[in-house]
Amino acid sequence: MILNTRLVSLIKLCRPEQYIKNIFIFIPLFFAGKVTDIGLFSITFITFIAFSISSSAVYIFNDVMDLEDDKQHPNKKNRPLASGDIHKSHANVLMIVMLILGSVAMALISTKATIFLACYFLINILYSSFLKKFAIVDVNIIAIGFILRLFIGSAVTDIDLNKWIIIMTFLLALFMALAKRRDDVIIFLDTGKVMRKALNGYNLQFLDAAMSIMASVVIVSYTIYVSSPELEEKFNSNYLYLTTFFVILGIMRYLKIAFLHRSSGSPTKILRTDLFMQLTLIGWMLTFSFILYR
Repeated sequence: MILNTRLVSLIKLCRPEQYIKNIFIFIPLFFAGKVTDIGLFSITFITFIAFSISSSAVYIFNDVMDLEDDKQHPNKKNRPLASGDIHKSHANVLMIVMLILGSVAMALISTKATIFLACYFLINILYSSFLKKFAIVDVNIIAIGFILRLFIGSAVTDIDLNKWIIIMTFLLALFMALAKRRDDVIIFLDTGKVMRKALNGYNLQFLDAAMSIMASVVIVSYTIYVSSPELEEKFNSNYLYLTTFFVILGIMRYLKIAFLHRSSGSPTKILRTDLFMQLTLIGWMLTFSFILYR
């Protein structure tokens, strides 16, 4: 029984629920209209697994660095390390194991992707060590992490990334990172507890304005992308603009969760639990896929 409990805690420490973020590795394949290519899909899926294992090492490192702060957080205090379920030394061992496994697996797949993975490790080490203390810098580092996922997906498939996809991904990730900081500010206003040092550079007015700007620019960027003559010629379709409807729905729903429900601290939790967001994402994927792969 104790062994099972310890195993569950170790799995939680790896944060497998966060692996959903790594789906961005598939984006180059999806937007290139090559998801049905079994060879490319298989290598991308293996890359997804390798990166997910590697990202667990990053999450564990972050938990080790944030241990004292997490103990004060109303939600993060229940994490295995902060709650005392897992000893710090055991967490360090698991981190090294996951780091080695993920890195070796990625190296066997692609040298170029391994370089991007190394960049991902580096920026996260810098982030957890001190960059997270600086407002605006912290959310931009988070957004860069998503861009690196795109580059890894591009590297293993040899698919060139469209500049608009890079821009949209960065803006969307920045939007979600700002929503996370908004949640931290709300916790501070409700409890008086400062969850992270970067909060000294944020307030609700700034975050609300920044989120609104990012939301608007994401929608405009996506509209430009799906309406571009280049894309219409590439896929022989002028109906991709119709998918903008789902993008607007998704952004508006996220804003409602942040501003009205005051619960935007975890994008992955929102995606796992919010039926509206799930249906919107499915609608977007089905519509885009139908137009792209018909």
